[in-house]
Parts: sequence; C-alpha cells; structure tokens
Amino acid sequence: MVKRILVPVDGSPKSEKAIRFVTEEWPDADIVLLSVIDPVESGYSGSALPSGAEEWYERARSEAEAHLADLTAEHGIDAEQVVVAGRPASSIVEVAEDVDHVVMGSHGRTGVSRVVLGSVAEAVVRRSPVPVTIVR
Repeated sequence: MVKRILVPVDGSPKSEKAIRFVTEEWPDADIVLLSVIDPVESGYSGSALPSGAEEWYERARSEAEAHLADLTAEHGIDAEQVVVAGRPASSIVEVAEDVDHVVMGSHGRTGVSRVVLGSVAEAVVRRSPVPVTIVR
C-alpha cells in the first residue's frame, strides 16, 4: 500500500501533471513535494566571492520554498515541502529512502539531447530504492 509519495518538482508543466496524477490515483496518500537546488545551474565560477554563492543559494532556496507553497495552494493539497541542494537525480534518490513511491514528470527527451543532457528521470528509475512512476 502506498502511504507516502515523493513528487519532485522543477517548475515544468510535467511536474505539475505528476502532482495531479498523484492526487487522483492516491487521494489519501501523504505527499512530499521536493525541489532540488542544483548548484551547477547557478553559473557559479571559481572567481565568485563565497558571499555571492551564499546569496545565490539563499535566493534560490527562498524561490523554491515559495514555489512549493504556491503548488500546495494551487492544487489544494497538504504536502510536506522539502528543499535540498545537490544534483537532481542523486538528491531525489536520497529523499526516496523515506517514501513508498516516487512519481515524477519527464520531459521525454530522446536521441542526442538525452545523451548530452542526461535524463534525471532515467537515473532515478535506475537507482531508486522504491517504485517510480513517470508521468509524461
């Protein structure tokens, strides 16, 4: 029985579709919304001041927390909201240790773009300690 479901969100329509899917399929489950702050996307370079990195992180964290709060209100759900920093796939797999199921959206990249950019969803499916449902 699925009691606790992790839904990683990235601001895309696919991640919102995953939230809708979870609320329809498992209306009584506890939902954990996860936002991962990826430092690689920060544009941080070795020449940046450490205080600049801290400011970037605090701003990114505040934006992620606000986005999660907006999603819970928009979808009318009472979800646990988690924000972590790290590589998306690894962070999702780590948080998945404490849930029964992961439901996530996939951008559905194929071919060269998938090879070059990688697929977070594919990495999570391969490494997750719990079942994963991909919503497209």
